[in-house]
Amino acid sequence: MSRNSRPLLVVLSGPSGVGKDAVLGLMRSVGMPMHFVVTATTRSKRSRETDGVDYCFVSRESFQRLIAQGGLLEWAEVYGNFYGVPRDQVKQALEANRDVIIKVDVQSAMTIRKAVPQAVLIFLAPPSMEELERRLRRRKTESDADLERRIATASAEMEMQREFDFVVINDEIERAVLEIQGLIAGEKRKSSPAD
Repeated sequence: MSRNSRPLLVVLSGPSGVGKDAVLGLMRSVGMPMHFVVTATTRSKRSRETDGVDYCFVSRESFQRLIAQGGLLEWAEVYGNFYGVPRDQVKQALEANRDVIIKVDVQSAMTIRKAVPQAVLIFLAPPSMEELERRLRRRKTESDADLERRIATASAEMEMQREFDFVVINDEIERAVLEIQGLIAGEKRKSSPAD
């Protein structure tokens, strides 16, 4: 990748259970030279999550303060909890000429597209809706009612993939990460100034 190219803002999105966290985890472990934004949320921490690594877990009051102070690039209420992208993280990384990747739900990706039209939006899709439902059930992190709501929402979100710049099928995590790396490298080449 050219050091002279402008830093990219990459948005990774897709339905709940598609494997966004797993893909980002592998991207981190292979040393992709990007700033991985840590989203703020009001939802409860799951047992295998680490505050400040997986999410910044905050109270509803703290989240409301962030909104009021303009501290979020975007925010949304999803499944009864608030999620938001801390503006300072994104701004500081881009100003340091670092590429940035943000993981958000589909609704938030559309908000970012309006706010930052040059952002590169990647939709992570499951091989099938049946496989997505199997993954969601296997997680066992939601009540039956929440699980049914996530499945219904995922079906509607799949219809939104045409609004994204790229669609990557997450049928095998290593292959999906390689494809995303290739897409980012291609976008970096496009943003490099002509010699």
